[in-house]
Parts: sequence; structure tokens; C-alpha cells
Amino acid sequence: MVQVRTVRAAKLLDHARSMRREPTRAEARLWNALRGHRLGGWKWRRQAPLGPFIVDFLCNHARLIVELDGTAHADNGLYDIDRTLRLQRFGFRVLRFSNEAVLADLGGVCADILRACGGDVRRPSANVAGSAPPSPRPLPLGEGHRTRE
Repeated sequence: MVQVRTVRAAKLLDHARSMRREPTRAEARLWNALRGHRLGGWKWRRQAPLGPFIVDFLCNHARLIVELDGTAHADNGLYDIDRTLRLQRFGFRVLRFSNEAVLADLGGVCADILRACGGDVRRPSANVAGSAPPSPRPLPLGEGHRTRE
């Protein structure tokens, strides 16, 4: 029994890895906004195995899953509802956005995600569009690393 679960888990992980290598445009854009603690300091994983599923984005600390629905999901309404209920049984809240919403209004999507995490959305983040965080100012001359004498 353990060996069967291990094989199944390994196949699921391999599939998640292949999905990470070939994201949709919307997944790549949202990942760029979430990765590296860019959105409110929250740590996110993408294409993360959870039980028998691979979820698009997962924040363990906030107990939040973000799923992006493209054209492949258009006819899967009942499946998506069942999947959401099963993911909620793991103790997660599930937010769903269409690929079109991410591509057209990334800032609004990120604000909704941040609100669901419990973050402050009044303060706009310069990193919502996925830019790198600003570099710290250099220390004044003579401060910083000193050598031992």
C-alpha cells in the first residue's frame, strides 16, 4: 500500500514539475507578482501537489489556494465545485480567477488575493506588476563592513 502511494505521489510531483515548466501566460504573470514574497510578504508555491490535486498557487501560512480558470475549465463547472469543496476539507480557502481577469487586471486580482490573506490593500505595492523590489540605499561613507584590526 505504501509503495502504491509513493508511486502515485511521485507521478503527481513529476506532473506538477512539468506544469511549472510550461505555465499559461496568466499563470506566468501572476507568479511573477507572487514569487519571492512580493505580495504582502506572503510565501507562495505554484503548481503545488495537495492530496490528489495540483493547485495553481498555494499559500500555506494564509491557508489560501488561488486557481486560474482558462478555456479548459469552461465546461467543468461541476468538477470545479467538487474540487473546491474537497480542497476546503484540507482547511484551505479557494479563490478562483479567470485567465482573462489576470491578464486584464493584475492589480485588482492581487488586491483580492492580498485581502483574502488578511493584508493591507490600501497601500499599493510597487511590486504588483512583478517588478523587483527596490534596492536599499547604500550606507554613508565609512559605515558598513569594517575589517578587524
